[in-house]
Amino acid sequence: MKTRAQAALVIQQVLDQGQSLSAVLPAAQENVAPRDRALLQELCYGTLRWLPRLDAAVSEMMDKPLKNKSRIFHYLILVGLYQLIYTRIPAHAAVAETVNAVKLLKGSSLRGLINGVLRNFQRSAEVILLRIDRVPNIRLGHPEWLTKRLRQAYHDEWEFIMAANNQRPPMWIRNNSQRQSREQMLVRMAEVGINAVAGEEGEDCILLERPCDVTKLPGFEVGDCSVQDGAAQQAAALLDPQAGEWVLDACAAPGGKTAHLLERQPKLAGVVAVDADEHRLKRVQENLDRIGLAAKVIHGDAAAPEQWWPEGQFDRILLDAPCSATGVIRRHPDIKWLRRDQDIRELAELQRRILNALWGKLKSGGTLLYATCSVLPEENREQIRAFLVATKDAKLVPLHPQDTPDCPGRQFLPGEAEMDGFYYAKLVKL
Repeated sequence: MKTRAQAALVIQQVLDQGQSLSAVLPAAQENVAPRDRALLQELCYGTLRWLPRLDAAVSEMMDKPLKNKSRIFHYLILVGLYQLIYTRIPAHAAVAETVNAVKLLKGSSLRGLINGVLRNFQRSAEVILLRIDRVPNIRLGHPEWLTKRLRQAYHDEWEFIMAANNQRPPMWIRNNSQRQSREQMLVRMAEVGINAVAGEEGEDCILLERPCDVTKLPGFEVGDCSVQDGAAQQAAALLDPQAGEWVLDACAAPGGKTAHLLERQPKLAGVVAVDADEHRLKRVQENLDRIGLAAKVIHGDAAAPEQWWPEGQFDRILLDAPCSATGVIRRHPDIKWLRRDQDIRELAELQRRILNALWGKLKSGGTLLYATCSVLPEENREQIRAFLVATKDAKLVPLHPQDTPDCPGRQFLPGEAEMDGFYYAKLVKL
């Protein structure tokens, strides 16, 4: 199927059926020629990234949006507008290919309408965009509820966060220090034409000048390196497991942090990786197998540890809690449309239950590292602040001078040092 038609179908699956882009895009890419797969990804990611702006532009040109069985053609118009605004595809080709896709989607009677809308936009683009961009959430491509939350939480930085969410993400590599030094890996990369620099935020971090296929990374298939954002790589160093200790990685999928813990400290007594998603848990084992590492991988509910670990406690626990993922929107723009405002309260309650349950599985003197890929205070500092008040045997370990019980943890913002948005708080059990 032609690329534009396939893009419209993918967007419909995300917006109307609530499916994630990562779940539906791979199958869709099988329906287009190999040379067009990168374009399909660009059209899907870009249209979802800028959805409010594209929707608003359509509203300027159409009195009534296409609905019901014709809704797919609304999404096709959005794909057409995305090409005209954000890509270097010649305008005549973008319009022609988008209009040709109408027939593939069995809507030939709408060819004239869609052609007219796209050509109207070509003539009036500057005026239309100037008018719709007066509204902040439209200009910055975010839903109203999330814009409101970000403005409330980050009075000076909300626009920076939203702008960062719309950038194409860089590619970070984690060097396996058990195999070679970071400097040696950088040399290996240079030898195969991959330009990269050492990341400033971690001793294993490598930042690529531009993304590449993992098959081109030297030694990737045997575990010499892995793909992992620089912010996510902070977890292993912050938890800092020691030889002879038992470590729990709760909510472990897809297993990047599990592997990093083992790479950093190969003399651990044992690592348990647990996750409630059986499908994603397979990726944990696949990652461990690729690198040649061993951990006890368990399908289980982190909020009910007695069901899968009835006896014994852990020296250290990494809780990478289920969250809104609002710190990784640049990698997953569909998050903006799959999340709802009410989800935040429900997620915060789930996080609270898991944190309380796992605290009982931590030894006295042990360390728990709480982590999310969220930027929302309800899931992060407010969660930990409430836990410290309610839990008398919990003590905060400051990660920086401003890390206090009243404002606990370390919040990385999207785009900060080229990394994803991430939150960490380190607790010790008295």
